[in-house]
Amino acid sequence: MLRMLLVCLSVCVPALASDGNLGRDLSDHGGLLWVVPFAGMLLSIALMPLLLPKFWHRHFGKVCAFWALAFVVPFAAGHGLGTAAHHVAEVGLHEYLPFILLLGALYVISGGVVVEGPFTGSPLSNASMLLGGTIIASIVGTTGASMLLIRPLLKANRWRKSPATVVVFFIFLVSNIGGSLTPLGDPPLFLGYLRGVPFFWTVSHLLLPTVFATVILLIVYMFIDGVSWKKEDREAKQHAASHAERVHFRVLGKRNLLLLVGVVLTVWGTGVLGFDPAWKGHGADLPGGIRLGLSDILRDVLLATLAGLSLWLTPKEIRARNDFSWAAIDEVAKLFAGIFVAMIPAMAILSAGNEGALSGIVNWVTNPARYFWATGALSSFLDNAPTYVVFFESARAVTHPSGAVLVSAAVPIPEHVLEAISAGAVFMGANTYIGNGPNFMVKSMAQEFGVRMPSFFGYMAWSGCILIPIFVLMTFLFVG
Repeated sequence: MLRMLLVCLSVCVPALASDGNLGRDLSDHGGLLWVVPFAGMLLSIALMPLLLPKFWHRHFGKVCAFWALAFVVPFAAGHGLGTAAHHVAEVGLHEYLPFILLLGALYVISGGVVVEGPFTGSPLSNASMLLGGTIIASIVGTTGASMLLIRPLLKANRWRKSPATVVVFFIFLVSNIGGSLTPLGDPPLFLGYLRGVPFFWTVSHLLLPTVFATVILLIVYMFIDGVSWKKEDREAKQHAASHAERVHFRVLGKRNLLLLVGVVLTVWGTGVLGFDPAWKGHGADLPGGIRLGLSDILRDVLLATLAGLSLWLTPKEIRARNDFSWAAIDEVAKLFAGIFVAMIPAMAILSAGNEGALSGIVNWVTNPARYFWATGALSSFLDNAPTYVVFFESARAVTHPSGAVLVSAAVPIPEHVLEAISAGAVFMGANTYIGNGPNFMVKSMAQEFGVRMPSFFGYMAWSGCILIPIFVLMTFLFVG
C-alpha cells in the first residue's frame, strides 16, 4: 500500500524534472533557512511531549506532517510541484520505505519470540543482558538485537521503581555501539563494505574502541543502577529472585529466529546484488527519473513476506505473552515519515560539500579527530548512513600523504581516517533518540511497558554526561 502511494506520487505530475544539484541550488536560494522545518521537527519531538503532552499524544502525526509540508510547500512554490513530488517520492521509495519495512519486519518477527530465563532485574543480571546484546548486535544488527532483547529486558525490570536507567544504557550499547564490528551491525558500515571496505576490516580496527566504550559503560551502569538497587523494596527483590529461581531459560516461537536470520540474509544479499554490475541494469524506471533497482524491489518484497510469515505462523498466545501491539511501530512510522521529508534539504546541502551552505563543516574536517566529531555530531541528528557516505566520499576525494597506510587499493583512504568516520557514525548515533533507527523504537516500546523514559533533552543530558566524556577519551586514545 505504501509503495503504491509513493509510486503514484512519482507519476501524478506530468513533468518531474530533476534540478541537477539540489544541495547547491538550496544553498544559493535560501541557504540554511531550508533546515528550519527539520529544526522545528526536532524541537516539537523534544518539547511538545513535555509542554503539551495530551495534544502531542493525540496529534503527533499531524505535527510531523505540518513540518514536512513546511518544507514541501515553499519548495514546490519555488521549484514546481513536479520537482517537489519527485524528491518526496525518491526519499520515500529509496530511504523511508526500506527503513520502515526493515524496522517493521524485525518488530513483528521479534514480537513472536518469547525469551524467558532467570532474569532478576538486578544490576548484575541487567549488565549480563546488556553485554550479550552488545555482542550479538554486530551479528544480527543493532535493530535486530534491540527488537529481540528489549522485551525480555523490560519484563525482567517491570517490578522496579525506575527501570529507565537500564533502557538508556540498552540504547547506548545494544542499539548503537554494539553494531560497530561488522558490516552487518549498522547501515553505515554496510555501505562502506559495499564500497570496497573488506568485511573484517571493521572488527580488526574498531575492536579496541568498542571494548573500551563497552567496559566503561557497563561499569558506569553498575554504579548508577547499584545506587538505585539499594533503594528498591526488599520484599520485591526477594520475590523477583524467588521467581527467577523457578524459571529455566527457554525460547518460545523459535521459528521466528529463522525468520530473523532471513531478514539479515535479505539485507546483506540484496545489498551486495545492488552493487553487482551484472544486476545494476535491472529494475523499474518510473517517470521523473526515479529508478527502483531489482535488488531494492526484491529486498522490500522479502521483508514484507518474512513479516507476513511471522504473523501467520506465530500463535496468538505467544504474542500475548510479549504484550505485542502495533502502537510503537505506528508512532515510529509517523514520526520518521515527517523526519525523512523534513531532512531532505539538510542532507542535500551537506552532500553539496564545498559548494553547499554547510561547506564550513566540510572544510573544517582536515584530520581524523575532526572526521570523528563531524561525522558523529551530524549522525546524532541526521541519518548516520548518508552522513557516513558524505565523509567517506569526501575523504576518498582528498589527496593524502604518500606515507599514509590506506585501507585498500579500492578504498584509497588512510586507515586512521576511516576508523574515525566509522566510529563517529556508529558510536554517536547514541547521542539522541533519532540518531539511529532502533533508538526511538526502544523508547516507544519501553513507554508502552509503562517505563517513564527521559524526554528528548533529558536523554541528551544522559548521553552528554556519560557518552561525550567517553568519546573525548577515545579521541586521545584511538583517533588521534
